[in-house]
Amino acid sequence: VQLQASGGGLVHPGGSLRLSCTFSEDIRNYDAIAWFRQAPGKEREGVLASRRDRSTNSADSAKGRFTVSRDNAKNTAYLQMNDLKPEDTAVYYCATRNGRLILSALLSARQYSYWGQGTLVTVSS
Repeated sequence: VQLQASGGGLVHPGGSLRLSCTFSEDIRNYDAIAWFRQAPGKEREGVLASRRDRSTNSADSAKGRFTVSRDNAKNTAYLQMNDLKPEDTAVYYCATRNGRLILSALLSARQYSYWGQGTLVTVSS
């Protein structure tokens, strides 16, 4: 499967963005879908991930501000980001894998085999 991430851009603090991750195959075949980010000079970190049953695992930094969803008809997953802060500035990646994944492992990058190319989010005034 190939993943195509899009939707990044420049936004002011407090603003919102919705990132998209379009799958080249039927998204229903994939249980775990995750969003990661990597800021300049920092390691890649998990942001928010979900399973088909709509269970999620979220980084503390994303709780209350970010949500995930899927549109099966469009084979696309979304990361809705609200109340963005300068520290959210990073390249954001979507990822998935074959097979199921336990909830506690959803934000572990090494669990994922397929990655999108990344989309840059810049939060600045």
